[in-house]
Amino acid sequence: MGLLLEHRDYVPNGMGSVTGTAGGEELLNEVLFRLTARRGGLPFLPELGSRMYLLRNEKPSDWQSLARQYAAEALSGLSDLAVTQARVTQEGDRLWVAVDMEWRGTPLTVECEA
Repeated sequence: MGLLLEHRDYVPNGMGSVTGTAGGEELLNEVLFRLTARRGGLPFLPELGSRMYLLRNEKPSDWQSLARQYAAEALSGLSDLAVTQARVTQEGDRLWVAVDMEWRGTPLTVECEA
């Protein structure tokens, strides 16, 4: 069982604890955690996280392919999950990445800020 994350924080359950997740919901939370954590930012887990934050340093014409590469790299340890596509959009000074995946034959999409 995992813990539900929302806006990079755990969601309280109203009883003094945090909300748990299971199954596909647990997987989506793990995906969001791995995509939003900076790769190399955790000293004892240097391979955990993604390099999405580096997109800003690249040419916009390269964003889609790099976002797909960074997502696949970050999610490589999750079983039965394959990244199929990534789309990057810019809103003002913010970059948003939508990652399309397939998990056990089911299409999934998550969106996060780069």
